Amino acid sequence: MKSIEVKGNLREATGKKDAKKLRSQELVPCVLYGGEKPVHFYAGFSEFRKLVYTPEVFLVNLDIDGKNYQAIMQDTQWHPVDEQLMHVDFFEIDDKKPIKIDLPVNIVGSAKGTRAGGKLKVNLRKLKVRGVAKNIPDAIDVDVTELGLSQSIKVGDLKPEGIEFLDSKSNVIVTVAITRAARAAMSGKEGK
Repeated sequence: MKSIEVKGNLREATGKKDAKKLRSQELVPCVLYGGEKPVHFYAGFSEFRKLVYTPEVFLVNLDIDGKNYQAIMQDTQWHPVDEQLMHVDFFEIDDKKPIKIDLPVNIVGSAKGTRAGGKLKVNLRKLKVRGVAKNIPDAIDVDVTELGLSQSIKVGDLKPEGIEFLDSKSNVIVTVAITRAARAAMSGKEGK
């Protein structure tokens, strides 16, 4: 998993007034869960740009007043009108305990069915997985090269190494749908 560093400072006071004051200075209130007790801190919005504006998942190296933590971003809260990051929750990682995380699906290859006139439809853009942080990949690669018309790849068809899929095995990740043009071409061949 790729990593990114975020530098923050401990919050002396918590509450709505303090959070509002921080946001007015373009600072984002944050909480780190998963340790002995929650750690309340803040960081500048610029620290989060690479982290929140991407579908990728990062291992976050938090530097909070010189103390380092390894974490993943658990949740973000945004202002409903302005594009302002209001709050970020992090979850501290222990190398021995498995974590649950949503990973992006990466489609690899060009499906045979699309060359025959079908349309590739991606039904799941993310998959929920569980595993130890060191075993979690950047993304789940799904090879569609051998996929023909009306064929699909389900979660149960994937063979993960070191991780476990938490989505139902019957969930369809990607399929090649038959378009009207392909159906017409197929019925034209059958009539001959």
